[in-house]
Amino acid sequence: MAATHNKELVKTLEQFLNGGHAHATFDDAVKGLPADLRGVVPEGLPYSIWQIVEHIRITQWDILEFSRNPKHESPAWPEGYWPKEAVPSEAAWKKCLTQIKHDLKEFIDLLKDPDADLYAPFPHGDGQHLLREAMLIADHTSYHTGEIIVLRRLLGAWKS
Repeated sequence: MAATHNKELVKTLEQFLNGGHAHATFDDAVKGLPADLRGVVPEGLPYSIWQIVEHIRITQWDILEFSRNPKHESPAWPEGYWPKEAVPSEAAWKKCLTQIKHDLKEFIDLLKDPDADLYAPFPHGDGQHLLREAMLIADHTSYHTGEIIVLRRLLGAWKS
């Protein structure tokens, strides 16, 4: 019974990580964004859509590496998690989006490993486990996906 429950939980986590259901997905939020708006920092806000997208990439990568590599060293907080430049090159934008998809797949593969114990604390860290890290990625990406949509609305680049 426990293996079936974990299989169902992993399926649910995968759906949660991929987004959708109750809200727009990350892919929805960045799809069709005009290149000239990626680096715009609206008045009164601290960052551009590019900076949010790159922040999602860095954070997700850090969580993935922390989850699979006990020797991983996280970037310094907060400066290591936010890009300084507001405007990306086309190559940087595409590379970032590709890396987000790749790292998410890698993390989901960790969850799907039949030997993975979702509840066992990692031997490193301070009590984190795979289930917690999956929920952290989903929650973090969802939060910032909402921000991307708000910025797109402010910039007149979101479908109603």
